[in-house]
Amino acid sequence: MNEQVRQQETGGASNASLWIAIALVLAGVVGYYLLDSSGGWLRWGSVVVGLAAGAAVFFLSASGREFSEFLQSARTELRKVFWPTKNETWITTALVFGFAILAGTFFWLLDLFLAWATRMLTGQGG
Repeated sequence: MNEQVRQQETGGASNASLWIAIALVLAGVVGYYLLDSSGGWLRWGSVVVGLAAGAAVFFLSASGREFSEFLQSARTELRKVFWPTKNETWITTALVFGFAILAGTFFWLLDLFLAWATRMLTGQGG
């Protein structure tokens, strides 16, 4: 039910606000190129104003509010993550490198043995 209500709220007005936000960002970029004879701060200022206006329109739209809610819930979930201690990280890293070296050595020796066996079976060995 909640999804149906959200879909009804995010109708044409939301799409229009998203297109307006994109147009504002593009206007800032176009302003950068149109102001090529002006100072650098004015050119970059047009880009910053375009980005800020586009972001403001986006975050005031329904999609922007949903994105903001998503960021808040992601931040909440990030706080729940168990982060290992420095010592646990070093031990895990050492184990990974140890097993990588062990597996590399095993496959190198297996390759040497299979190459030797192939040479013996085909009669191409010395």
